Amino acid sequence: MLPIIFVMPVVQLLVLSFAATFDVKTITVTVVDNSNSPESQRMITELSASGYFEIVSYSASMQEADESMLRGDAQMILGIPSRFGRDLQRIGQGDVQIIINAEDGATAGIIQAYSTRIFASLGQKLRMEEGIIVSNPPVVIISEPRHWYNPGFRYTTYMVPGILVVLVTMIGMFLSSMNVVREKEIGTIEQLNVTPIKKHQFIVGKLLPFWLLALVELAIGLVIARIVFDLPMVGSLFLVFGVAGVYLIVMLGIGLWISTMTNTQQQAMFIAWFFVVIFILLSGLFTPVESMPLWAQQVNRLNPIAYFIDVMRRVMLTGAGLVDVLPQVVSLVVFAVVVISLAVRRHRKVVS
Repeated sequence: MLPIIFVMPVVQLLVLSFAATFDVKTITVTVVDNSNSPESQRMITELSASGYFEIVSYSASMQEADESMLRGDAQMILGIPSRFGRDLQRIGQGDVQIIINAEDGATAGIIQAYSTRIFASLGQKLRMEEGIIVSNPPVVIISEPRHWYNPGFRYTTYMVPGILVVLVTMIGMFLSSMNVVREKEIGTIEQLNVTPIKKHQFIVGKLLPFWLLALVELAIGLVIARIVFDLPMVGSLFLVFGVAGVYLIVMLGIGLWISTMTNTQQQAMFIAWFFVVIFILLSGLFTPVESMPLWAQQVNRLNPIAYFIDVMRRVMLTGAGLVDVLPQVVSLVVFAVVVISLAVRRHRKVVS
């Protein structure tokens, strides 16, 4: 039990935070260079020097490059026509062909953004080096973007708070869901039933140890997130732990409710896993809730994980206060009252 409680969450936090990322760090490219000019070589060099693109092969024709992409050897084809470099005024206006493997739409969008930015920058450099000046230039509006809360676009900064929520949830919910049912399996539930304790006292006694353990797990996870991932903690840690206390009552209450309805630990584990998977997929951990269908967004109103992930990200990354997350906190309080009431009501204390 101790390795499950303490070792497993630490290992999962370290592994998932590095692995669960949408960052694209290595993009394999095959090049079809029909120009063989200094400008085309400059483009290939700029692409490779960016650190994101790796030139894996040079193809003699587009057909050969297509076959390379079909085999999975390249994610992108860079096609440079023979006229490239003759008219520097036109560089960056569609003379270069980019073909991207879009099986993964999110990755394809990132590849397109990277390559477009590199080629546009190169076109400006070449025109400036050649001294090309556009006569009567139009009025240009220059914008200066500023990225708040995560200026380095570090994906771990966005993911780690959500992963912390998931790990605390899994530990708390799984252990509590197997708690009462374990008493049934080994026969000690009858000994508890003949004691003078009331039903609500029994439920609180079963919930409190795991509630404290889960808070300790959260504290350990926050320390690791700060040391290993340099996770910013802009907001109040007291608010984080306060909301976490309410949230854990919800999840532990669900686990205890499941435990009172099942007869074996295997049944409890399967039912708890069923709910956790649905909650995680709808929580906004990996995909924005706003991008989901309307019916999924409505169902998500009953998802406590979504509320706590939102609170964790907003408090830790943006410095949100209690007033800013009050709707989420109120929803969690309502969930806590409902699930604890169901767990107390469901538990049958039969005196023999």
